[in-house]
Amino acid sequence: MNRDPTPRRYDYGAGSYYRPDRPRFSRGNERTIVTAVINRIAMDAAAIEIKHCQLDEDDRFEKELNTNLNQCLNVSANLDQTGRAFRQDVYMSLLDEGCIAVVPVETTISPLESEGYDIYSMRVGKITQWYPQHVKVSLYNETTGRREELIVPKVSTAIIENPFFAVMNEPNSTLQRLIRKLNLLDAVDEQANSGKLDLIIQLPYTIKSPARMAQANERHQEIEKQLSGSKYGIAYIDGTEKVIQLNRAVDNNLLSQIESLTSMLYSQLGMTQGILDGTADEQTMLNYQNRVVEPLVSANVDEMIRKFLSKTARSQKKSLLYFTDPFKLVPVNSIAEIADKFTRNEIMTSNEFRQVIGMKPSEDPAADELRNKNLSQSKVDIKSQPQIQNDES
Repeated sequence: MNRDPTPRRYDYGAGSYYRPDRPRFSRGNERTIVTAVINRIAMDAAAIEIKHCQLDEDDRFEKELNTNLNQCLNVSANLDQTGRAFRQDVYMSLLDEGCIAVVPVETTISPLESEGYDIYSMRVGKITQWYPQHVKVSLYNETTGRREELIVPKVSTAIIENPFFAVMNEPNSTLQRLIRKLNLLDAVDEQANSGKLDLIIQLPYTIKSPARMAQANERHQEIEKQLSGSKYGIAYIDGTEKVIQLNRAVDNNLLSQIESLTSMLYSQLGMTQGILDGTADEQTMLNYQNRVVEPLVSANVDEMIRKFLSKTARSQKKSLLYFTDPFKLVPVNSIAEIADKFTRNEIMTSNEFRQVIGMKPSEDPAADELRNKNLSQSKVDIKSQPQIQNDES
């Protein structure tokens, strides 16, 4: 059998050392403490699951639907991102840009033909141009491996605006002022540590004529040459010359302004330093969840319902709901008391609460009953239960 000795070369497309579809911060946010704030909020918002659900007649949750849209939001949004990574991408880009577009990339039919289409994959895009009925979006193309600009209709694109736009994204907002002050502080710090000597040499003669000025420049260059050519940076001067050093610390109020703006930003967002370092108590975290995280998630869900669910689907009581875990912040010593109250008041079954604390469901049929275990059953309830008959040999 003949074999080709030369190995086959496949065209895999454009290559990159860095992940090209990863969200990049803009406006200098990546060089400031703002990155930590945005990343923390995005991570907490991405932890809230969004599900495609069927509602009952009273608009209450009935069941979760196994649709492609639900798969995109929870399992795999596209070739590169899981559902949670996609949600974090949405919130990080939203906080950084102020307004983003979530574009359905693969659908069953064209959104321009009908509203009844299903979404197979979606991506987050940066809006670069606004039109009356369309927007131009910078979107990553997973086929070519590059970001491309395309014009998409507004009617089929989820355009999400940051609820904190006035605080974070306006040109003269608190966050933008903080970024400018931090950049000024970095510039001052770089200048102070640039290696300059900041010396003034007092010569023993006045420098008014061109000849004296040329002589002073020559002396200046000679001292620079001595310092640069010396191993230890040593130079000599004449006994009549004096050296005045100017690199003393100059007091400015930049640091106090930065501290004031940081405190103002935290108060306007409803955050504290304890949320970032993990020392916030339960009440502080609850306030943070309600005032910061919930508005972001709600803005995302409301826009997706408006654009990705047709009027027919909404009339059939289909919707998108987000779910939070209320037991994440509960300490271990309070779990037993909460479990007793929830099961005793017939809010959760024993098996449902066992899943909350990470235990396997019990095989006892009574563990799936929604009743108060502390009360004895009535005779009617006992008779209504199925009787287990033992077959005797």
